[in-house]
Amino acid sequence: MSQRLDDSELTERIDDLRAAFRGEILRPDDEGYEEVRSVWNGMIDRRPAVITRATGTADVVAAVDFAREAGLELSIHGGGHNAAGNAVTDGGLMLDLSPMNGVFVDPAARTAWVGGGATLGDIDSETQLFDLAAPLGVVSETGVAGLTLNGGYGHLSREFGLAADNVVSAQVVTADGAVRIASEDTNEDLFWAIRGGGGNFGVVTAFQFRLHDIGPEVYGFFPWFHGDDARSVLEGFREWTEDAPRHASAIPFVAHVPELEEFPEAAWGEPAVALLGAYRGDDFSQAPVVYEPILERATPLADLSGPMNFVDLQSMLDEDYPDGMRYYWKSIFVAEASDEVFDIMVEYNESAPSDLSTVDLWHLGGAVADRPQDATAFYHRDKPFMVTFEANWEDPEDDDANIEWAREGFAALESLDIASGRYGNFPGFADDPATMLFGDNYERLVDVKTEYDPENLFRLNQNIAPRGWEEGGDS
Repeated sequence: MSQRLDDSELTERIDDLRAAFRGEILRPDDEGYEEVRSVWNGMIDRRPAVITRATGTADVVAAVDFAREAGLELSIHGGGHNAAGNAVTDGGLMLDLSPMNGVFVDPAARTAWVGGGATLGDIDSETQLFDLAAPLGVVSETGVAGLTLNGGYGHLSREFGLAADNVVSAQVVTADGAVRIASEDTNEDLFWAIRGGGGNFGVVTAFQFRLHDIGPEVYGFFPWFHGDDARSVLEGFREWTEDAPRHASAIPFVAHVPELEEFPEAAWGEPAVALLGAYRGDDFSQAPVVYEPILERATPLADLSGPMNFVDLQSMLDEDYPDGMRYYWKSIFVAEASDEVFDIMVEYNESAPSDLSTVDLWHLGGAVADRPQDATAFYHRDKPFMVTFEANWEDPEDDDANIEWAREGFAALESLDIASGRYGNFPGFADDPATMLFGDNYERLVDVKTEYDPENLFRLNQNIAPRGWEEGGDS
């Protein structure tokens, strides 16, 4: 790693960078700096020495070269959410890709090129012009890059695979400033690694996604039940998963009834269980029949299900995760949706210090599990379920209580012999070792990291250290 420049040298070099950089460059005293350095998770309060807002790949190359040569810690801000806060660095260089949010759809080839700063909403808006979609996440303001590099679960995963499974090729700026195309027949090892290996190997400036026939309408599945019915509804969900069709999805979560007119006022603030999913069959009248094992268990407090535009399904939860709120999310895979899992979900929902928090149970498998575990860097394909503790709250004085709640619930789950592994998009503060994410794929990832990033420039992530690298020293 290069020696960090002193302040006067850094200022001089930044002035030189401005001459070649097409995008905006911000220092702490510049207008707009405070807004750009602020990220989605309101807990994160870091001050980069310089922010570079790239407008294209040439800007990314310039920023990567600058950070490497100046000895600056480098953080990459994509298009949206980053629960761990790794998108911004203290005293280093923050590379902001959000201006690079263009999407170009080729309907004949059924592919789309997507800029590294795009959000899910950016893609959905363009692909739905042609009744096409990429399998991505479930909140439209999520950044495509982070979601995809760590795998990427969503409503379409069981039918079409992870977001990463639908990447055809990618343009990557590696630590040496080179621009590389990664695909099945070009830089194959890099292509394998970026599909699930996180942001360890370079800056992806563009993804080429495979698209599928989706929309414009789907049947959104979104019933809410009182917490008294939680175990019965969760048992119905478990029964449903035994032969659930791949074109129907459901994510149950325990929560508290929101203070909205759609819900009975007498139930506001009460514990609840809800399910969010989508049915994509040809006949929407069949959707209630498909979900009958769940719906027959209890009478909903409110049922927001029905035909809706795919883009509306994707943005349904956006307002629940606003910029600046405080977030701490952790996840673990489980081999079955057991009674013990249900008990922990219900217990910790009732004890949550914030009514905004949830515990979610993701139904996985399907097309994700069809591929071998070593097909891409994403390892935990064989797991049929994932539980996520989402601590969401507003008051900084409640930080400790909410983080402790999530960690205690997580520890209770981890103690079960059916629980293992981690998912990189719900990482806490990236405080678990990378081996928990990558399992038997880890050593191959170390080899790829050593080849493409031997000085560990890209280390603000759940880091895969290259061979011979030591924290704080040269490689």
